[in-house]
Amino acid sequence: MDAIVVGAGIVGAAVGEALAADGLAVTVLDAEFPGAGTTSAAMGHVVVMDDSEAQFALTGYSRRLWSERAAELPPDVEDECPGTLWVASDEEELEHAVRRSHFYRERGVEAEVLDSAALEKAEPNLRRGLAGALLVHGDRVIYPPNAARRLLSNAVVRGALAERRVRVEAIEPGRVRVNGSWRETAIVVNAAGVGAPELTPGLAIEPRKGHLVISDRYPGFCRHQLVELGYLKSAHSAGAESVAFNLQPRATGQVLVGSSREFVGLDRSTNRRLVGRMVRRAVDFVPALAALSVLRTWVGFRPSTPDNLPFIGEVDEGVFVAAGHEGLGITTALGTARLLADLVAGRVPEIDPSPYSPLRPMPEAQHG
Repeated sequence: MDAIVVGAGIVGAAVGEALAADGLAVTVLDAEFPGAGTTSAAMGHVVVMDDSEAQFALTGYSRRLWSERAAELPPDVEDECPGTLWVASDEEELEHAVRRSHFYRERGVEAEVLDSAALEKAEPNLRRGLAGALLVHGDRVIYPPNAARRLLSNAVVRGALAERRVRVEAIEPGRVRVNGSWRETAIVVNAAGVGAPELTPGLAIEPRKGHLVISDRYPGFCRHQLVELGYLKSAHSAGAESVAFNLQPRATGQVLVGSSREFVGLDRSTNRRLVGRMVRRAVDFVPALAALSVLRTWVGFRPSTPDNLPFIGEVDEGVFVAAGHEGLGITTALGTARLLADLVAGRVPEIDPSPYSPLRPMPEAQHG
């Protein structure tokens, strides 16, 4: 093999596709099956985010790549482009929305500020009295597990091999160990998500548990992805638990409700108290949610890093990492794959790779 990719979540599948497109002989290995891990518990948003210049660069780059491929995605990927409404509860938050709109537009991303009346018209089910919102045009929604399978299928068409239920025990320069036997390869890519530190010791990735709730089908209930402007503060909270309002329309007519975050290791049990907080937060913004029927609640684990940026790059000779995307792995999968493929091939990437280097200095993780 020229390359072995460990992990067939959406990031690993995208990396396998990108390397295969470069003509490499690629094998993608997964301990379960494609999209079974964090990808299966993701909301599926493809959004431009502005928490830092590096985050904006990667999310903007990757969203553009998703948009360019929209026409070729099959129906089961459920790609839609509803845009994102960042909802402002008061005038202070609306001022923040105005500043963010300037940031986006200065960098070529279409965005506009809606006042209270325009917001009510755009999303009638939001509660009255909200100050307004930032509307980011071009943000997309996809169904992550099928997107991952599609990317992996593209890799296979290009000659890649995909093996499921294969647990990688160790990686070293030039080889990976599976079931006690070593497989030789020129390039190894650790795209194992929350499991990445087991294969690359010292990698500062910690699982951050999140819950999702999905409704029955109510077509037209929600027209845009809705997120409160305090979302990033919640997402980056150093506390043990946090919730934020995030409501997403699905192509099926369902409504997906998020989000929660907590550091509890890999405890897969449902935290009913935290789910209750999350749902109450959503109902506070969209009172009509209280009348909808819920079909399912489930959990997943986001691979978080102390500085909220992923690891993309080389950690040892021929050993690369593509992991640590926290809640933005769906958005950044294509950008990550293109960036990593450029680094493997020795090409100059379209965006600066240095902010994502696995060897960069890291702040100490603080939560409790």
